[in-house]
Amino acid sequence: MTRAFNRLEWQLAGRYLRARRRESFISIIAIISFLGIMLGVATLIVVMAVMNGFRADLLDRILGVSGHVVARPWNGQFEDRAATVARLQKLPPVVLATPLVDGQAMMSSGQAVRGVVLRGMSTDALKRLPALAGNVRAGALDDLSQSGRVAIGLRLAERYGIGVGDPVTLIAPRGTVTPFGTTPRIKQFRVAAIFSIGLSEYDLNIMFSGLETAQGFFSESAQSGAIELILDDPDKVEAYRGDLQNTAGLDVSLVDWKQSNRTLAGALEVERNVMFLILTLILLVAALNIVSGLVMLVRDKHRDIAVLRSMGASRGMVLRVFFITGASIGVIGSLAGFGLGVVFCAYIEEIRQLLVMITGAQLFPAEVYFLERMPARLVMSDIVQVLSMALTLSFLSTLYPAWRAASLDPVEALRYE
Repeated sequence: MTRAFNRLEWQLAGRYLRARRRESFISIIAIISFLGIMLGVATLIVVMAVMNGFRADLLDRILGVSGHVVARPWNGQFEDRAATVARLQKLPPVVLATPLVDGQAMMSSGQAVRGVVLRGMSTDALKRLPALAGNVRAGALDDLSQSGRVAIGLRLAERYGIGVGDPVTLIAPRGTVTPFGTTPRIKQFRVAAIFSIGLSEYDLNIMFSGLETAQGFFSESAQSGAIELILDDPDKVEAYRGDLQNTAGLDVSLVDWKQSNRTLAGALEVERNVMFLILTLILLVAALNIVSGLVMLVRDKHRDIAVLRSMGASRGMVLRVFFITGASIGVIGSLAGFGLGVVFCAYIEEIRQLLVMITGAQLFPAEVYFLERMPARLVMSDIVQVLSMALTLSFLSTLYPAWRAASLDPVEALRYE
């Protein structure tokens, strides 16, 4: 029985975990430590998954509408926009290169007046936008090929009671220049389609139209506007930037999605790291409970430890017994927290809906968080990180009590017995 972590050591550790009636207080501390580790691990997994899902869904919806790179001429005019589009389309990383005309306008419908962004693209390009093509709730994108037709978001339609075929009036601030000043350009359009991207800001503030419709409304020429690019892998946009710039020309400015969303992506990353550090305190408190529980267990078992030592048990054996006792709480708690966190992430939207139904409170409102559903995306590296940290804290918390038990002098312990 001299082998480390032998059967006898595991049996003794298991016996100490099953405290008797007079040791009920120690058992309560062990249960609290177990619950603390379990809830800490589960909370960290859920929070990390929600933060990952929030970031991924938000960026996926943004990139599914606005593209990955926008090319604009420095002087406002391409030398030959069609030729530039053709050159960019031939590059291997470019999935889609399409002309784009966009600008701000004021929408008026009935008594409603609201600022919107009108984005004009070809009908074929609009149908290839991943976040738009499969989310048309009414009407059809094909109708945008007709002059004077627009597509609006579902939230905009619901807020102001606009349906397919209803007229909306757009007012462009850059209008006709007259001797008396610039007069706004006013034009009436018909709603051809209603879409729901799932991103509340987009569903409320963005309108789409055909390329010719937007060019006519903003008085843009065939060589003005921009070129929007969709890449095969948006995360490699920095690696593709050199080829894109050389193909587009040095007189063209390239703005990729990471530049335009840098503030949002940075804020999400900072929030994720801060939440991770704050919630780590739960695990730290649970680890301290393991320390206190084991210290009390060592004090209560000093006579048993002395008997074991006098019967030939080595210090290493005693240390391993109490190490197994404390580490078992951390390991079982971490595994239970992992299971609880995964189940919670799998049904997080249903749990949110249940809490909303019970409390009546608006949890995760779309107007604040931009998304209509609570996302959760489990990443294996985050799970490994959380479990590693929980197990490390659990193992470290057992070292001092186990060393203290191994250092107990059997002669002193049995002197007055």
